[in-house]
Amino acid sequence: MKILGIGNAIVDVICKVEDDFLAENNLTKSTMKLIFDEVEFKSLLSNLKIEKTVSGGSVANSIVGLSQLGNEVGFIGKVCDDELGSKYEDGLKQENVKYFYSKKKEELPTGTCLILVTPDSERTMCTFLGTAGKINENDVSSDAIKQSEIILLEGYLWDEGEPKKAFEKAIQSANKVAMSLSDQFCVDRHKPHFLELVKNKLDITFANEQEIMSLIDAKSFDEVINFSKSLGKIIVLTRGEKGAVAINRDEVVECGIKQGLKIVDLTGAGDLFAGGFLHGHVNNMSLKESLDKGTEMSSKVIQQIGARL
Repeated sequence: MKILGIGNAIVDVICKVEDDFLAENNLTKSTMKLIFDEVEFKSLLSNLKIEKTVSGGSVANSIVGLSQLGNEVGFIGKVCDDELGSKYEDGLKQENVKYFYSKKKEELPTGTCLILVTPDSERTMCTFLGTAGKINENDVSSDAIKQSEIILLEGYLWDEGEPKKAFEKAIQSANKVAMSLSDQFCVDRHKPHFLELVKNKLDITFANEQEIMSLIDAKSFDEVINFSKSLGKIIVLTRGEKGAVAINRDEVVECGIKQGLKIVDLTGAGDLFAGGFLHGHVNNMSLKESLDKGTEMSSKVIQQIGARL
């Protein structure tokens, strides 16, 4: 197997909203808020018109993209044996993703992410992790990890007690480790841990400009480049309208954004970017070719609703 993803198994519920809705519900645009109360989550959802429901989760989106590009891939993520859990599993199987988890009845339902898309195409997420947030080391198959060339993890997984143990077990068993820092709030909450991972545990790190600058308290992007060069690992960074950069020791390559796109929804842009880059990496493409593939995949997904092509 080329790549195994381990992450939050979450069903995405996509809704279009006005900016006023975010303000009324104290939501910060373009960020992810965790909601721990199922009643609060359902109350928020009851005021919205659903555009689309699809199996999601950051790493799962990347893995599906990799499968669509013809790679042999798998995924580990925890769902409940309920209606959404069954839909989630079916969604992966339809995309030829091997699912290394046997669902059963849990105390909490399958996780759900409310994706609120504003008129400027930015997305703001409210996530009720449900049973996804209860993944533990017993849910993670060491055999599946050892059989894969690379595992892909998400920073979101670091957010609760038991998942951290699953995370650490995965890293210990892996041949190579790639990880997305996931979100500015994730980085701010776990800065010392994430910095240790980037410096000493990860082979490939994905981040956007804000996340990496926050992680190392950089005052300029030049500081980020110098830090990345010093690591001797692959750092892949998205910079919005400035495109993307990949650094591997002294090799620094850039890729501009695609012009003339009709941007509909930015959900999944980073996920598909990571999937495209990893496709290049595991198929022996150059750093620049891998970066271009990531850009190509993210450019496709932002022209439609949802995080899957």
